[in-house]
Amino acid sequence: MRVLFEDNHCLVVDKPAGVLIAGDWTGDFSLLDEAKDYIRQKYAKPGEVYLGLVHRLDRPVSGVVLFARTSKSASRLSEQFRKDSTEKIYLAWVAGRPMAPTGTLTDWLLKDESRNVVAVVDRLTPGAQDARLDYRVVAMAPGRSLLEVRLHTGRSHQIRVQLASRGWPVVGDGKYGGPPGRESGVIALHAHALTFEHPTRKELITVRSELPNQWRDLFGLR
Repeated sequence: MRVLFEDNHCLVVDKPAGVLIAGDWTGDFSLLDEAKDYIRQKYAKPGEVYLGLVHRLDRPVSGVVLFARTSKSASRLSEQFRKDSTEKIYLAWVAGRPMAPTGTLTDWLLKDESRNVVAVVDRLTPGAQDARLDYRVVAMAPGRSLLEVRLHTGRSHQIRVQLASRGWPVVGDGKYGGPPGRESGVIALHAHALTFEHPTRKELITVRSELPNQWRDLFGLR
């Protein structure tokens, strides 16, 4: 975990791929656990440390994660994510090549909670949620493309499912038909930048995380 931004209200860190955001049935140590330990040690805080989880990244995904350091900040930041008023930019190394160098993808998605799988469905399907993103091709290699993706909605597995449905699955993402990478539990999807309104100062904060160096070895990105 690398700290990207920190003050009395917010903590933004760089999440490694393969690490849980918060604890689950596996009992594995999580990013939230590590961030609390960081605050506890840096500020010599006794007892329980408060950190509010205001958004999530899938376990195989790397990049920018924002935590709230107070309950008031957590409420205000969570509201921004609920209203999709934050700006979220991802980088995705995908199989295939879009015909158009830029575009907007609009779909309706439905999650099967029992299988933890999301599918593109008809808009009239009960429980379906709208999903929209913009993409831009920023680099190409034989059979591969590096896309910059701007999310307008925050649905579960959204980028992975929408890109795969067009024939551009994320490299390493076997769940949605992506070609294998060189390490299990890691996919070529990175939360590159997050812009949010500071919960007390009301100014826009942008935090960025560059592509992990390991992408070159794991996914053959040059």
